[in-house]
Amino acid sequence: MIPHTNTCTIPCFSLNRREFLAGAAATAAAWPVVSAFARGASKDKKDIVIDCHSHLSFRASPTDEGNEATVLDAADKLGIDVICCSVLPKRPATVEGFQAANRVMAAAHKRHPDRFLGYCFVNPGCGAAALDEIRRCMDLPGFIGVKLYNEYFCTDPIVFPLVELTIELKVPILHHAGHSHYPVKEQPKMSDSGHLAELAKRYPEAKLICGHVGGGGDWEWTIKALRHAKTVYLDTSGSVIDEAMIDMAVKVLTPDRLLFGCDMSWTAGIGKIRAAQLNAEDRRKILGGNMQRLLALRGRRA
Repeated sequence: MIPHTNTCTIPCFSLNRREFLAGAAATAAAWPVVSAFARGASKDKKDIVIDCHSHLSFRASPTDEGNEATVLDAADKLGIDVICCSVLPKRPATVEGFQAANRVMAAAHKRHPDRFLGYCFVNPGCGAAALDEIRRCMDLPGFIGVKLYNEYFCTDPIVFPLVELTIELKVPILHHAGHSHYPVKEQPKMSDSGHLAELAKRYPEAKLICGHVGGGGDWEWTIKALRHAKTVYLDTSGSVIDEAMIDMAVKVLTPDRLLFGCDMSWTAGIGKIRAAQLNAEDRRKILGGNMQRLLALRGRRA
């Protein structure tokens, strides 16, 4: 986690404990996820709630169910219908490592086809083997995109063939990202939203998702750097819950470019959307409608 100091440039409000608790209770009572959006409560597909950014645990055998029950239990309690997951091997990932991770993801979808959708994880440095793995996974049920981490900056030319393949296949890339004001020793090649904006300028046809605005680092910078990168989506996930984060993202990027996600920080993920000043239609877009649009590019729905 990268520390962040809140320097919010849009109106922020201070609440005492009593006001906060009263407001939280009122918001919870009106929260769509636990009423009309609750799993199974609505047959209207536009109301589906999709967590665009989650993870299943890596395990030696695809028959091992790992943390699947825990993830499903959290999703059920929070009214999340579909969870888009990746399985991360030890990094920097080898060919054998990411192939094993994607087999685990495929098995999880097979066990829970209505709940889990998968991102194919690869290391771009593996060249043709990474491209072959993406093609293989996109031919399997349940895979909807590609997950990239921090083996390379997304603007490194070694990533370009992979981006071109996702354009051909009409699938998005969910990219780990964060903007720190100091070097992160463990992640020397971590992309930020500025890198993703640069990549989008080179490949305007690509569908890129900038991971976890609340994952640490300077979230205001992250939002502003994407202002003119119209084809880049920003996911709302991460454990940072600074006040007005989502409101600023809506104001700068519009609700059409935000995707709801938790990245395993379940209550933080839901809480940020609860706290945001959103009308019903904008909430529907962020919670699932925008992700449905991405999925529809390849002719599928969640």
